[in-house]
Amino acid sequence: MTPLNPVADQPTVSILIPSYNQGQFIRECIDSILQQDYRPIRIHVVDGASTDETVDVLKSYGDRPELDWVSEPDNGVVDAVNKGFRRVDGDIIGIQSSDDMYLSGTIAAVVDAFRSSPSVGLVYGDTLKVDGDGNELLRQKTSGFSLKNLFTFRTWIPQPSAFFRRELLAQCGGWDESIPYAPDTDLWIRMAYRCEVQKLDAFLSRRRMHANQRDTQGAKIIRDFSKMVDQSEEIATSDPEIRKAAQAGKHLIRIRYNTCGSDWLNAWNLYRAGRLCPEIADHKQVLQHLCLPTRRFLSRVKQTLLKRGD
Repeated sequence: MTPLNPVADQPTVSILIPSYNQGQFIRECIDSILQQDYRPIRIHVVDGASTDETVDVLKSYGDRPELDWVSEPDNGVVDAVNKGFRRVDGDIIGIQSSDDMYLSGTIAAVVDAFRSSPSVGLVYGDTLKVDGDGNELLRQKTSGFSLKNLFTFRTWIPQPSAFFRRELLAQCGGWDESIPYAPDTDLWIRMAYRCEVQKLDAFLSRRRMHANQRDTQGAKIIRDFSKMVDQSEEIATSDPEIRKAAQAGKHLIRIRYNTCGSDWLNAWNLYRAGRLCPEIADHKQVLQHLCLPTRRFLSRVKQTLLKRGD
């Protein structure tokens, strides 16, 4: 791991917001940053020439010194983030989706973590899942960080709750355009091979769930996660246990985003993941997945017989 420079006493925190047609949400996102009890902060909005009210919302902030924005055509979110990486000037960087929000005190807590552990280059916490109106849906804590935990989904690094040292961009580069549905995870992995990663025991953001978000693109997420694992030079040169955990992750993500709804396929992927990484093997769940289709069939037969009896 390459040593990092000392953290300044009062480092500037830059928040990058890629945006496109999220005018109904972006004000709440920006306000959640402006209302933080930490300064100095900089907000960099890279908007892809939105056709909704986004630009009007951005203009409504006037000449706020914390806010810098541009609205022009781009080639999607990966292009927008990479353009933003070239604009950010802070010591610490966060990437916040235009429909998500930070919780109060998040930035101060993150800065304290970096100052307390100068060798840490990537910090993240948990995230609250909320609906389109901001109502809480799920509050779930994940395990501490290790590459094994990351690959086997015992922990995950939510983009809305992740922050990193800007100097890592020079070492790692930006988002990979060849995997547009897994670029954040890919960057976290590249960083994890170059610095210490710290998981904070705190909720740092609210992650909004709605019909237009990218998480609904399950097949593309599976495709790009698998491609990321296969093309990663860092994973290829890891010890065998880490390589096996990464391959197990390719099976586990197919369960998480199972687009065909097949319980038998879920059972197969869970079995394969357990063979590759025995510590996550769950034979009981494999059997449950195998039995579910039979139970559903028998239930349908029962309902049919009951109707005939009537």
